[in-house]
Amino acid sequence: MTNSALDLDPRVATDEASQKAHQLLYSPLARIDDNLRVVLELAESIDQADPVTYVAKLRRGVLFHNGGALTAADVVYTFRSFLDPKFRGRTAAYRAVQAVEALDPYTVKFTLKEASASFPINFVMGIVQDGSGAANARQPIGTGPYKLSSFVADDRIVLTAFDQYYGGRPKNSGVVLKVIPDDTMRGLELRKGAVDLIVNDLAPDIVAQLRDEGRVKVVTAPGTDYAYMGMNLRDPYLSRLKVRKALGYAIDREAIVTHLRRGLATVAVGIIPPMSWAFEPNVFKFHHDPGEARRLLDAAGLPDPDGEGPRPRFHLTLRTSTSEVYRVQAAVIQHDLAGIGVAVEVRTTELPTLLNDAARGNFQLYTLQFVGVTDPDILRRVFHSKQEPPAGLNRVFYRRPEVDRLIEEAALSPDDGHRRRLYSQAQQMIAADVPYVPLWYRTNVAVCQADVHGVSLSPIADFTFLKNVYRSGS
Repeated sequence: MTNSALDLDPRVATDEASQKAHQLLYSPLARIDDNLRVVLELAESIDQADPVTYVAKLRRGVLFHNGGALTAADVVYTFRSFLDPKFRGRTAAYRAVQAVEALDPYTVKFTLKEASASFPINFVMGIVQDGSGAANARQPIGTGPYKLSSFVADDRIVLTAFDQYYGGRPKNSGVVLKVIPDDTMRGLELRKGAVDLIVNDLAPDIVAQLRDEGRVKVVTAPGTDYAYMGMNLRDPYLSRLKVRKALGYAIDREAIVTHLRRGLATVAVGIIPPMSWAFEPNVFKFHHDPGEARRLLDAAGLPDPDGEGPRPRFHLTLRTSTSEVYRVQAAVIQHDLAGIGVAVEVRTTELPTLLNDAARGNFQLYTLQFVGVTDPDILRRVFHSKQEPPAGLNRVFYRRPEVDRLIEEAALSPDDGHRRRLYSQAQQMIAADVPYVPLWYRTNVAVCQADVHGVSLSPIADFTFLKNVYRSGS
């Protein structure tokens, strides 16, 4: 891992390293399948009794690492934490919950404040033991396939196989989640055999080198991470649709995927990933066409003042992170836009500063990435007019009343077919309005030693597959 886990309590930490550990230590009521559907895990059934009521029936015979049996009391304790105003954790996701109560030892009722068809995604939450409190941060007790042996911050997490795991004992005796911050060092450790497996934590160039050397195995699968260029729709230039379209046509996204990402990505269509049940493929899409880009800028009243000469049509600033791969990507975008007469100044900052600038509208263009997109309700959080920061993630100030209406109706409908039609229409309108230039979807990549087997990657590249990993002869 690139960073140390911050907190082993799944109710608290949202950083990627902590969540990877949570996936191995705890089990949720439901999980995300390969079509990004919510499917059952600890729950035998989850039924929607009415628009604001969900009833979950639990598996029997599930044990915690300390031998205690999972019951409704543990589920109630886990989810009621989020209703406590003093609790410092992932409470924002559960603001829709009015009450959580046990109907019997294996049945839990969730009552919402208002109808929400997307609420089931919130059942993907590791269940902690009743009364376990803050101890989960460093001494977690879950029902997952592994139990904690030791946790050394900034170094490693050592996990041991849980023999009584309800899904069957893991195929290995345990795993060590090792922290190696430096990208090059991670590749060297893999070459030396000091590390057995790395998932999504190697730069594309290093993956390509290791693949060409042929001494390790490379496993890939389509991913959900979505890279894009956001445009401030309040900017005098970028408020014009023809200008936004011109920028999209100018950027050679295929070249970015082929050369910069080394083929470990696919050209993106929109924020909803292609494997999602709600993905709409029939939307406005860009192809690389600098000639069309120039025609659009001319039509927008922004002619090139000296034809092929050095003077630009206008200037823009592109903000990106200090990460090398994103700095190089920004340089490619800068080059492509220069080709249509748009001068771009690239400004790099640390990621927290970039996110803060994006939230404050302190940008013209920026590049960022959404990680682990699973639910189509992301359209509401990113494109609804009432979701401008700090309320949500509509950083580009996109506004279209019809899109708001479609998203709101989809969030209330219990009919998945109807929801899909609504989300499809919303995606078509958003794509036509071009608030973002979609860049690419990341391909998930695992690189492992030749004698390691059982490696498989889900769209969200969760670590639960590790329970099926084994060595030759073991």
